[in-house]
Amino acid sequence: MSRSRLPLSIALSDNPNTRPLIDGDVAPEGIALTPTVVHPSEMFWRQLKFGEFDVSEMSMSSLVISTSRGPTPWVALPVFTTREFFHTRILVRADAGIAAPADLRGKRVGVPEYQQTAAIWTRGALENEFGVAPREMKFFMERGDKSHGGATGFKPPPEVTVNPIPASTNIGEMLTRGELDATLLYLTNPNLVDRSRIDLSTDKRVRTLFPDRAAEGRRYYAKTGLYPINHTVVVRRTLVEQHPWIVLNLYAAFAAARAAVLRAGATALASHFETGVLGGDVKRAIAADPMAYGVKATRKVLETIAEYVHVQGLAERRVKIEELFAPQTLDL
Repeated sequence: MSRSRLPLSIALSDNPNTRPLIDGDVAPEGIALTPTVVHPSEMFWRQLKFGEFDVSEMSMSSLVISTSRGPTPWVALPVFTTREFFHTRILVRADAGIAAPADLRGKRVGVPEYQQTAAIWTRGALENEFGVAPREMKFFMERGDKSHGGATGFKPPPEVTVNPIPASTNIGEMLTRGELDATLLYLTNPNLVDRSRIDLSTDKRVRTLFPDRAAEGRRYYAKTGLYPINHTVVVRRTLVEQHPWIVLNLYAAFAAARAAVLRAGATALASHFETGVLGGDVKRAIAADPMAYGVKATRKVLETIAEYVHVQGLAERRVKIEELFAPQTLDL
């Protein structure tokens, strides 16, 4: 006899940690997922504005901002499908006189969206690592109402200048014309939200602020212990209230998908260890997962992004981790 499964819609970005769920190689017990693969910029706007999906990835910062104002329509799972040292993605014009982070003071700086998580982490790193406060830069924001902030009622924090970029242009065009000196983040992925399309990767007028991005990421992690979280996963609150068992079943499925990624990596490297091309020190290192899910393994990172959201003037109060995640996941 076949057992019926609870049908749920789910929105995911396409990355190694979500692909097993998208492809159906991993499925949550008792749940039939209908996946929609969509770029995060569009996904978050659609979910925040229209609540289209039962389950979805969610901007960590937008969830914190929304929660600071009261209960949201979602309950979060401590699943973090993307993490990155976002401040290493800063691009600057080669002729703007920006040789170091301190040189960003007084500069015209682009940002797709002021409240997006990547931008918050970047401003946090600039202020705490290099002493450059947000108020010392002039921001130009590409997105308008069709955005995270458009759905959550974004207003520029006091003492910070955030100019809207006209709909007739975008960050890429303004950088190449010399109308911007830098950008915190540059997104060209085709979706309904982001407008930039110019490939700047080979444009000699633009370069990365940090010549060796990997080295800066390692330095930052060694000093702070922070591996910045970008997205979490949310479930419609009414569904959790009606079917509380889906919380841990969904979490287990995401954890299984992540485990599949780790197994694939271990399999790919097996011959390297067997032949001695890679040694035991590497084997021990990869046994630990820097992208581990769960509240316990990530509390410091989660508390930091909640703090940054408040300190940067995007929430009137500090949000507690316990307000964000389903109670049955807090001990994971």
